[in-house]
Parts: sequence; C-alpha cells; structure tokens
Amino acid sequence: MSAHFGTRLRKGAVNTTVAALAVAALAASQAPDVTADGQGRQTAADTPSSADNGSGIADSATGNSPYYTDLPPLKSPNPAPSESSSTTPAATGTTEAGIPATVLDAYKKAEAELARSKPGCNLPWQLLAAIGKVESGQARGGNVTADGTTVSPILGPVLNGVGFANISDTDNGAYDGDSTYDRAVGPMQFIPSTWAWAGRDGNADGKKDPNNIYDAALAAGHYLCRYDWDMSATSGMRSAILSYNNSTDYLNTVLSWLEYYRKGTHEIPNGTGTVPDNRSDDATGYTPSSPTTPSTPSTPGTPNTPNKPSTPGKPNTPTTPSTPTPTPTPTPTPTETVGHLEDAGTASLTATAGDAFTERISTRAETAAGKAVAKVRIRFTVVGDTDATFTGGESVATIVTDAKGVALAPALQAGEKTGGFTVRATVLGRTLSALDYKATVTARAADTLARTSNTALTCTAGGKFADRVEVKATYKGAVADKVAATATLIKSADDTTTNDKGPYFKDAAGNPVRALDLQTDGNGLLTLPELYADDTVGTYLLRITTTGGATLTVELTVTAAETSTPTPTPSESESTTTGS
Repeated sequence: MSAHFGTRLRKGAVNTTVAALAVAALAASQAPDVTADGQGRQTAADTPSSADNGSGIADSATGNSPYYTDLPPLKSPNPAPSESSSTTPAATGTTEAGIPATVLDAYKKAEAELARSKPGCNLPWQLLAAIGKVESGQARGGNVTADGTTVSPILGPVLNGVGFANISDTDNGAYDGDSTYDRAVGPMQFIPSTWAWAGRDGNADGKKDPNNIYDAALAAGHYLCRYDWDMSATSGMRSAILSYNNSTDYLNTVLSWLEYYRKGTHEIPNGTGTVPDNRSDDATGYTPSSPTTPSTPSTPGTPNTPNKPSTPGKPNTPTTPSTPTPTPTPTPTPTETVGHLEDAGTASLTATAGDAFTERISTRAETAAGKAVAKVRIRFTVVGDTDATFTGGESVATIVTDAKGVALAPALQAGEKTGGFTVRATVLGRTLSALDYKATVTARAADTLARTSNTALTCTAGGKFADRVEVKATYKGAVADKVAATATLIKSADDTTTNDKGPYFKDAAGNPVRALDLQTDGNGLLTLPELYADDTVGTYLLRITTTGGATLTVELTVTAAETSTPTPTPSESESTTTGS
C-alpha cells in the first residue's frame, strides 16, 4: 500500500451487506473445501501458513502488508437497501469493471509467458488482476508511463513491528528508500527481500524493477507458481494466494475480484481507473453511545441534623507489605534458540547437465548445546553463476524443520551451465553463520559411439560421398543426448592432427573444412554434413570424439576416377588395315 493513499472512507451498512453477498455467491461456486458461513465469510481449511514466524521476517511476497478490502459490486440483481438505511446500494458502473490498458497488457503478457515456462500452473491473468486490484488499485488506477513504470513510487507502510510485521532493512533502501526497515514496493507490493530473488524483467529492458507493472506482474506469476501449484484446482489457487499474503480475509477478497474479472472486464485509458476506498489497516470507527436520560431533580427536604463528632478510635495496625509477584520470563521462540546449522548427512552433490540431482540437501537446526530445534524456517538459496534451480524453477526455497530439527531442501535440477555453485542455508530471523553446500554440474557425456549403418563409405576423386556418416551416442547404455562432439579428418591413427588433403566438409561459403564441432540430438544421434573428395586417392580416417571419452574412427576410401579409351574413327581403322 502506498504511504500516500490518503484518507479512507467507510461505505456504510449496505455496502457491507453487498460484500457479504458477493463472497457468499463466490463460495457457492468453489470446491467443497472452501465454505461460507451465515454471514457470507469464506473459510479456507488446511492451508500452509506463510505468516511471520516470530522471527520478524514474514515469509510472503508482501510481508503480509495491508491491502485494499473493497469488494466488487454485484452485477445483478441489485440488492435493495435495508429498511433501516437509506444508503444507495453499491453501483455496478463500467468504471469498476475496467482495467487500465498498460496494466491489463502486463497481466496478459505474464499469463502468456507462464503458459510457456510453467504450463502446469494454469495461471489466469484474472488472478494477477485480482491481486493487483487488492494490492494497489491497479497501480493507482493505471497511473503508469508507457513502459509500465509507476509515475510515482507505491510504498507500503514501514514494517517496524508497530501494527505490522517487523522486518529490518534488507536492501539498504535501494527499492523502498528506507535503510532502517523494509516496505512493500510497487503495484504488486513486493518486499525487497522477496524481490531480490523473485524479481523478473517482464518488458525486456534489462532491468528488474518492482515499480514496473510488466516486471512486477511477471514476478507475481512466477511467485504464485513456484511450488508447482495448479491454479485450475481450488487447493492450488488457495495455497498460492495465501502464500502472497497470509490472511483468510485477503484470500476471500482476491477470490471475489477474480470471479468478477472472469465474468468480464474491458480496457480503459491509463490513469482513469478508480483507487479503492478501504484498507485492511484502516482504524475502526467509534460507535456513539446512547444519550443518558436526565435525572429528575429531587424535592427539597428537611435539612439534615448535624452529626456529633465521633470518638477517636485506636490507630489501625499496619499491614504486612505483600511480596511482589515476579514478572514471568517470556518463553523464547524456536528461532531464538537456534545456535547454529549443521549438515544432516548430505551426500556429494553432482549431476550431469540437464539431469536432476539424485541427492538432496539436508540441514539441521541446533541449539548452542547441540539440541535439535523444530519449527524453524530454513531458507535455501542457489548462489553462483549457474542456471541450476530447485524443482519448479525457483532459486530460493523455505522449509520448516521437523521434529528432529531437520529441513530437507527440494530436489535440485541441473541446467546447461557446467561448473560449481553453492546452495546456502540460513535461518530466517537470526543473524547466524550460513551453511554452504557445494554442488557441481558436469558436462553431458557419452562413453560409446557406434555407426547406425555398415555401408562402406567410398567416393571417386573429385566427387561426393553418396552416404552421410551417422552415429549414435550412449552413456552407460542410455541415450546420450545433447553431448558435445568433434569430427576431425586426421592424418593417421598415430597422428591425430588435422589432415590437409583428402575428404572434406564444406562451410557455408563452400570452402573445405576438415574439423567440426557438433552436438548429438535428443535421441543421441549425430548426423555429419556431406563429405567431398579432392583429387587425391587413398584411404583416410575420420575420428569422432565426445565429452566423456567416447571415440569412433571411420574409414573413408577415395578411388581414382575411371578413364575411358577413345574409340577409333572408321578412317583411322582403314588406314591401319591398309598399312598392314
């Protein structure tokens, strides 16, 4: 929420009734695990918590910051005002249904990108629109520039523990301008510590800016989809929304706008949208007390007779002072008792490019005395120049320790970049030494190469070989796909330098080439380009090698071109006969 949202207005009894009816109607369309009570309030059951763990850091996109609580108007039928109120029912005008053009475009582009990168998530753009409405009123009614950047920053309240979570500064004020505490930033209200790993470049300008609606919408989509939650299932949708802001009221409000936008919306010009009126952190209005009935004046009576002075009594015996009750010592939270992190038996972390790591990282939280600590949040972060991620495509995962104090990180998935990287384990809410795990991605490899055909490879001098060389690569009997390989025409079995005569390949310009860098396809096959022969004859060698040590040598034979004897003409034949 912005620090400059201004004064909030209350709608009155009828708007409350309309909101309750809207949520009740939505609940009726949900799966059985979302229910509505008699007042139309929804309750989500069995949802994993993402709230502040007592450490001062809220594990959610927004840090559980305040949000807009206005619900969409009912379209039809319009509820009649109650008999006890003359307030007009909530309007159903077109302005409420519209979404500013650039903001709407950002949501739809994010949906399209997620459909390609995480198709199992089934993220609808209407969910991003619902969250954007609740978080910032669609970037304050679409008050954005042409590239999607907010005209002025949208900042939530200072998260200093006074009425909100207590989150000390994590970005040195780079995003929120506050070097003491964090604040939620931008149209999708990311806290800096979350944006640091969840930020995305949605408009391809080379920057990840939380104040840009394209960047923020794409980041929100990836955040919602990070645990392979399926948005087409009620449980997945609910878990994702609650991970964004851990509040059942927040969940209900977002679902209400989601249902509203699914029924239809339209594009409106930037800057013409309306900003909601009510926030979750608005002060509760007071209820005026009933006026008291004035008392009836008493009838004057007979004056009282003055009392006689009393006889002084004995002085009271002083009482023994009571022993003060000691103030109970607060019980420390589990996080406060953690003294250090220990490896809980993680094996060597090595995987081939493109494969899943077979081992998982296991970390134990312990007190200074070595006792296991349960219910502590451990954050695992992939660090280094790598495209390896956890399952689901994210580089950060937060896991709660079990009864034995152990947190088991999600499985790692190797990318295509080879080399070493680090997975860093830290305790959320404590400044303790991190525990680093070294991991290595090795190049794809093959240990065997074999030709797919036994056809002899021959050619006449100056011609072209009729057949192309095709080989199949395997590793431990399995297909070796995307393995780097080289094909070189060598001088001899003992001299593997590149030959300067004999068969050759051609480059794009048609020039002779006798060494190539190649890669096997998805089936482990390697089909070499066409081979040509120069005017030298003989037997030549083609050597193919791959990463991992597989080697295959193929013989190529170049024969002399056939020469035909000229047929004598009739006159020449007669002359010879006569002479004999």
